[in-house]
Formats: sequence, structure tokens, C-alpha cells
Amino acid sequence: MKRNIFKLFLNKFLAYPLWIKQVVFFRLYQNMKENYCERYIINNADKIFSMNIPTLTFQGKNELWDKASGLDSNIYNFLKYVHDGYSILEISLNMFMSVEEIAKLYIFCLEQNYIEAPDSEEVYAMAGFIAGKFPTGDYFLKNGSITIDQLDIAIAEQKKNADRGQHELIGKVLVKMGFLTEETVKTLFRLKADSRKRFVINPDMLPDSNGEVKNIKKLEDEIKALKDENKALKKTMAKIIDVVKNYDI
Repeated sequence: MKRNIFKLFLNKFLAYPLWIKQVVFFRLYQNMKENYCERYIINNADKIFSMNIPTLTFQGKNELWDKASGLDSNIYNFLKYVHDGYSILEISLNMFMSVEEIAKLYIFCLEQNYIEAPDSEEVYAMAGFIAGKFPTGDYFLKNGSITIDQLDIAIAEQKKNADRGQHELIGKVLVKMGFLTEETVKTLFRLKADSRKRFVINPDMLPDSNGEVKNIKKLEDEIKALKDENKALKKTMAKIIDVVKNYDI
């Protein structure tokens, strides 16, 4: 069974003295505030996509075990982690993939009925937005932030501005029309940008083609041992060649 490296990392951090955690908490809060994320986290603690724990469907379990469709190995690795009860964040860390890449696997598996639909519309909307399936307006529509009428009005206004040579993103138009706050839109796009970044807790670890985690140091030692064996073999071969030459003379 694969190790939950994020839980190991988190448990190590939680063992720090309280006075260290207080400072870290304060610095994190400041950073979240600077990135317009502190209210989003407070208001959506149970709806954050990276914290979601997907559930396999019966069809998903069959595909995981039988691999009848011959899908990409990343999809089967994703399904295996879902089967083991890992969250999106934990799957991302263990597969050494960005949240955006995991979101694409998530949406694919959802559309193929390999995983169950999430209870939260926010989780579904965020996954689709990060994966590039939903544009900005559709994201806010699907999570209930705006109505279809408000989106239609904003799209019409965006078109009018474009006809006048003023090209504005739909998010900016929604803010200007008072349908959304600037903080909400900025938070969304910061999450979108950061979802493309890969995060590795331990840079000495990497996955093999089967998704199993390997230690770089161990691999380097194995390569060195093979090189040493190769050198020894070359010396032995050189001695044999010398013996053969002398024998021929």
C-alpha cells in the first residue's frame, strides 16, 4: 500500500511546539489575505476541491480491476488512490501531478461514471473550471453565485463592449455589474493559476511508471553499482583479451 506522504508531512508539522505553529498560522493567514483567499476558505471549508475525497462507483471498481478499456496508466493510478480513500490533494502529491492535471482525470472519471458525483456543486464547478471544462461564467453559474439571467446580461454587456473595441473578461464584467465581488473573482483566478503548479514535499522521491514512489538516492546507488560492475567486467574482459593475444603468439 502506498504511503500517504501528505499525512506524514502534516503529522510532523503538527508535532512542532505551539509557539512555532502560532507564527506559521499567522503568516499563512496574512498570505491568504493578500491572495484574497481567507474568506473563501472560511466560507467553503467543506467545499474545497482539493479536500474532496472521491468515491468509486461499481463501474469504476470493475474498470480498476479488469482494465477492460485499456486506459492511460494515470487514470488507473487515480482510480487506485480513490479506492484507497485519498483526497484530491493527497492524490496530487502521491502522483506527482498538479491539481489541474488531477482535475482533468477527475472530470474524465466522473463523465465515464467511474466515480460518484460530489455532493457539493462547488466541488464539481471548481473541478470543471480548473480542468478547463467550464469557462468563468459557467463556473459561477454552476456553483450558484449568479443566475442564468445575470450571466446572460453580463454576456450581452461583454458583447456590446467588444463591438466598441473594449475587450473585457466576463469576470470583470460580472464585477462591474455588481453580480460578483472583485475578491471572489481574484480568488478564483489565483486558485486557477496555482493549480497548474506541481508541489513535491520530498524532492528525493519520484514515481515510476506504475505510480509507485521510488527514492532517487536509492536509484542513484543502484546506477553506481551497475557502473562499478560494468567497469569490473571491462577489466576482466581486457585480461581475457590479453591472455588470448599471448596465446596466439
